[in-house]
Amino acid sequence: MKIIKTLFTIYVTLISCSLLYAQVDKSDWMGLYPEGCTSITVGKKASTDGSVMTSHTDDSHKTRSWMDIQPAKEHKTGTLKPMYKRITSDAYAMPKYDHQEIGSIPEVKNTFGYINTAYACMNQFQLAMGESTFGGREELQSDKGLIDCQRLCQLMLERCKTAREAIKLADELTKLYGWNDAGECLTIADKNEVWHFEIVGAGKDKTGAVWAAQRVPDDHIAVNANASTIREIDLSNPDYYMASANVFEVASANGWWKEGEVFRFCNVYAPESRLSVAARRREWRVFDLVAPSLKLNPTTQDYPFSIKPDKKVSKADLVKIFKDYYEGTPYDMTRLITTKDKEGKSIVSPLANPQMPYDELELQHVQGGWYHVDKITGHIRFLGERTIARWYTMYATIIQCRDFLPDEIGGVVWLAQDNVATSIYIPVYCQVSDLPKSYKTPGRTNGFTRESAWWVFNRLGTLACQRWGDMRHDVDAVWIPWQSELFEKQASIEEQALAMKSKKKRIDFLTNYTNDWGNKVVDKAWELGDFLWTKYDEKF
Repeated sequence: MKIIKTLFTIYVTLISCSLLYAQVDKSDWMGLYPEGCTSITVGKKASTDGSVMTSHTDDSHKTRSWMDIQPAKEHKTGTLKPMYKRITSDAYAMPKYDHQEIGSIPEVKNTFGYINTAYACMNQFQLAMGESTFGGREELQSDKGLIDCQRLCQLMLERCKTAREAIKLADELTKLYGWNDAGECLTIADKNEVWHFEIVGAGKDKTGAVWAAQRVPDDHIAVNANASTIREIDLSNPDYYMASANVFEVASANGWWKEGEVFRFCNVYAPESRLSVAARRREWRVFDLVAPSLKLNPTTQDYPFSIKPDKKVSKADLVKIFKDYYEGTPYDMTRLITTKDKEGKSIVSPLANPQMPYDELELQHVQGGWYHVDKITGHIRFLGERTIARWYTMYATIIQCRDFLPDEIGGVVWLAQDNVATSIYIPVYCQVSDLPKSYKTPGRTNGFTRESAWWVFNRLGTLACQRWGDMRHDVDAVWIPWQSELFEKQASIEEQALAMKSKKKRIDFLTNYTNDWGNKVVDKAWELGDFLWTKYDEKF
């Protein structure tokens, strides 16, 4: 009977999902599983240890799940670097992105080594990247360009040592070869400062780009959550603002701005992104968690570009933010299924699943969530509510850049696989020579494999969501102490590395440390998943 009941449940779920998709009004569709990344940045005086920080959740299960280390390279004169256009493909076991070659640009003689995640994240000189798509005006996107967001991240890390150099390079390359992507924000950090760089195309059938960049004050924290956030740009203050030469010209030519009016980059080039509930709510949540004293309104459309936190922000604080499901707020996504306790009070059911779409959470007379189903007509309208933690995160990074340590020690990418709410961040130092085999193993082309680090965390996260009210505590009981151990041991590990006179010995030591922890968490994640299956077998 238990098997029959389980199969029936699966059948009903599949039928329900099929009917749901069939009823979707595509004009309202923001995507059943909308992609969108979150990046939080921290100035050196806003962090507890003097780190400049950027971060990224790659919230798309179509991007690649493997990662590796790309070493510094020397290229012969005349060598070309291929450029690609990203296209969705259903030709594999699971939907993924393919990359179609569309042209090439000249290589430089020497390129720097970098950590090669789907969006390359840090190079050997502690230049680091986060990313968040905001879309922008559709009429600005051009297929004439050769450079997209993933390629630009690689080019910056291969050729630059500082954030300002990276922004200058982006300007030069997109003038020559053009931008062919949607509106993107890159959060670019180096050992001294962090900038938000927002870029859109120059217009249909045009080669070029329009961009603006704003520096996060050293004592501030900022966030990009799939909406343009750069407003006024004071180009007389180049320490904090930069922009493309055509930033006003394109706006004026298209009738989006008139000389004499206040110019706000976000309103001119990405006005629809400012209306996104999903973006606004995440901005509010990040700022409210680090600066509750500001008492920011969760329904406001315009938050500051950056704010000064009430107290300095640590790595542990960022981990907590990225695991967030708005718990304790009116937008708590773990409240979707409730039950009654012995006293008749509503409590979260063990079956509460914060990953599923919902339409029962009333938010100021509007039913929020991924979609709202009209109970009479069956019409589905997508409203865009979402949390910071998401089930379809491919990987996530929290990156430290530190000017008071040698590059091979100062730059560290804290790397988590899949949904960070059920994952753990391991340290990957910026000059390590290798990653564990499971991290380098493709995980989606041929479907499930026990050889892939990504799959073990995806399996664990998917399992935990079936009884989130219970299983999350089992997962936290393992990962929280381990994460604390990693953070607490960081200083002593780095002291050991610093005491080594040979740079090669330092790199080998940190490479071994990264690989040991990578293998350790993968083994534990398999074990933990098996434990959940066993413990809750009678309760499914």
